[in-house]
Amino acid sequence: MNLSFSFIIPVFNRPNEIEELLSSMSLLQFDDSFEIVIVEDGSEQDAQAVVEKYKSILNISYYYKKNSGPGDSRNYGMQRAKGNYFLILDSDVILPSNYLAEVAAFLKNNYVHCFGGPDDAHDSFSDLQKAISYSMTSYLTTGGIRGRKNNLNKFQPRSFNMGLSKEAFLASNGFGDIHPGEDPDLAIRLWKQGYQTALIPKAKVFHKRRISWRKFYQQVLKFGLVRPILNSWHPETAKITYWFPSVFMLALLSACVFALIGYWQFITLFGLYFLVLFLGGTIKYGSIGIGIKVIIAVLVQFYGYGRGFLKSNYYIHLLKRDPKQQFPKLFFKK
Repeated sequence: MNLSFSFIIPVFNRPNEIEELLSSMSLLQFDDSFEIVIVEDGSEQDAQAVVEKYKSILNISYYYKKNSGPGDSRNYGMQRAKGNYFLILDSDVILPSNYLAEVAAFLKNNYVHCFGGPDDAHDSFSDLQKAISYSMTSYLTTGGIRGRKNNLNKFQPRSFNMGLSKEAFLASNGFGDIHPGEDPDLAIRLWKQGYQTALIPKAKVFHKRRISWRKFYQQVLKFGLVRPILNSWHPETAKITYWFPSVFMLALLSACVFALIGYWQFITLFGLYFLVLFLGGTIKYGSIGIGIKVIIAVLVQFYGYGRGFLKSNYYIHLLKRDPKQQFPKLFFKK
């Protein structure tokens, strides 16, 4: 099959990030042509001037539309793209020069209609971004199920680094109106239609994620809120591992209470875990400061996700509330 690639990139008030992404795309080592479709999702700070700078060296289409969320913006871009395979990125990523070559080589030998790739922190990222990246991708946390393992039978790609064939897009109608969570929802719907997904381990991107503790907490809180909604839509995909952050934080709280009354054994176990996290982050990035931030990032991640997960389970599964009425901010109106 002859593949023609179209990058689909929604953007909302992030012209500086788009400049970094386009700069990295100008260095892609790939023999064939590709197009880039940028969809401005109702931004007040638009990226049109940045895009114009790169039009002489990259094949870019730029569209401005009313704000309707990243999922709908990706659909908008795919509807207008000329390629037969869409490469979906977030605006806050940077591509290694071999990214597209790795994708093309994998699909040539193992064609799949939807794929995802792992992410990592770039050397230029801040200490906070590196700590958050470690927390979100490490085997020591929940990272093993989010993009590092290549033996997963049912990999759920994430839209910061995701591929989707035009055929699969047309068959599924693309992303839904929930956010976050629109990417695993799409993957699950594709499975139900008989399409397969895969992880391409070498198709790595550098993902900035969040730039403050507050924004990171808000992000993982929403991740926790969304998962029980997805489980209610697709109950066959529910896993006990989704409870891990909630159970971890409740166990940590219990260990602290036991320590206050003289039972130190439990809190010692958590201390050893945090020591391993600290050493892992310190060794990976060569910084004690980042090692300390890794511990904070893991606590923020587990607390935020765990709190959101328990709250959403209470309303969605126990009280049987309608997700759109209970959590309207998780849904965009098209």
